[in-house]
Amino acid sequence: MFKHAQLESVKAWVGDPAHGALPLHARIQRAIRQLILEGALGVGKPLPASRALAQSLGVSRDTVEAAYSQLHAEGFIERRVGSGSFVSKRTQRVPRRNPARATGPAQAPLRLSQRGSAMFAGGGVRDFLAPRPFAPGVPETRSFPLQTWERLGRQVLKEHGTQALLHSPPQGMEPLRRAIADYVNLERGGRATPERVLVLTSSQQALTLCASVLLDAGDHIFIEDPVYHGARKAFDAAGLVCLPVPLDADGMLVDQLRHATQQAKAVFLTPSHQFPSGTTLALDRRLAVIEWAREQQAWIIEDDYDSEFHYAGKPTACVQGLDPYERTLYIGTFSKSLFPGLRIGYLVLPPPLVAPMTIARTLLDGHSAPIAQLTLARFMEGGHFGAHVRAMRSVYAERRDVLARLVHEHLSDFVEARVPHGGMQMPCVLIGEIAEQAVLDAARREGIDLLGLTGLHAATPCEAGFLMGYAAYTPEELEIAIRKLAAVFRRLSR
Repeated sequence: MFKHAQLESVKAWVGDPAHGALPLHARIQRAIRQLILEGALGVGKPLPASRALAQSLGVSRDTVEAAYSQLHAEGFIERRVGSGSFVSKRTQRVPRRNPARATGPAQAPLRLSQRGSAMFAGGGVRDFLAPRPFAPGVPETRSFPLQTWERLGRQVLKEHGTQALLHSPPQGMEPLRRAIADYVNLERGGRATPERVLVLTSSQQALTLCASVLLDAGDHIFIEDPVYHGARKAFDAAGLVCLPVPLDADGMLVDQLRHATQQAKAVFLTPSHQFPSGTTLALDRRLAVIEWAREQQAWIIEDDYDSEFHYAGKPTACVQGLDPYERTLYIGTFSKSLFPGLRIGYLVLPPPLVAPMTIARTLLDGHSAPIAQLTLARFMEGGHFGAHVRAMRSVYAERRDVLARLVHEHLSDFVEARVPHGGMQMPCVLIGEIAEQAVLDAARREGIDLLGLTGLHAATPCEAGFLMGYAAYTPEELEIAIRKLAAVFRRLSR
């Protein structure tokens, strides 16, 4: 029979609001199971008769019987006709949970692989799930043409029926690969065919694939300095040795690749809008990095993450389109140009890499969702993608100008804005004595998200400051947030 303390423990478990979503019989069953796992009910100990326990708990006997039946089915109790229910001998092998240990000494330290430790230490890539000003890299989603997207999605389901519920080919649905190839060729000056396109879930997945398929742990890779944190963490997690290369107003100092004391098997670039500086890699340097890759038989990993949003003239053609030697892997994503929840990115690959990259992709997540792929293909084929990008280009350019003006009006004593020619975020460099981390922490407490610049540098002299995303926020929202940030700076300057 239950002791008083055990009965009270069951009552407390059953009455806990945290378990309210469970049916009553499941709460009773799990409460008794917990007592067995903790050793409070040892092997062979009798359980109360179902009628007696039901009376004590104020429930029906059927409810208790349902709980006992589940415990019996799981092997926690034995039911003997005419004798009652007892804790099963099988529980002798169950490791006992002692609640007192929860606050006691720590167990043995966690042991991870070298790659797992690198991932954990890197902290992952921070996503702003509920974006607040000035979270960078977040597009405007409130004006997305949802009705058009919904209509195209219905067309896909009507045409493909239950076939759209099956697996996608790991390389991606052919209509979307064709639409992506057409877009990259027309708008980015690329050299793409549907056969060279690999549809993925994100640019981060593309970076992980490049790091693991093209290079071995310990291999060297040149990176921009400062660099996109998602790329750096993907390379670190793969065990690569990152060799930082400084920038100037024309992008990466590509000449340093040829004269470096240590050579690398790849280089990572964000040539359209360097992250985080916003500079554009000059044409002569694009051609020079292509020649370096040919000479070294190295790879160029080109991340073209927000090239659609260029506000002064036509954007420069991508490196991939200039490369006659097929040494460039081109990464694109729709998370910035459309909406993050779409979870579709892509790689345009040199032909020999298509098969190995596709097979490697099957080991990560198999495939991308067919319905979203087919809907996106129609969205692009129907001209809706181009129309949306053109509309957002105008909106973002206006918001960039508004933010630049607001920073000048309210923050000029504290920061210097580096107004970019394109993209979705603006770097601001601290010019006073206030520490970068103090600004980031105080702003976060006020509901403002900033991405610090210091952590994006590897070797070059670091300019303290932060990135300010502006694409997702109206002029009114930008002004409210800037006034809050100005108040933060005034408090810190005291």
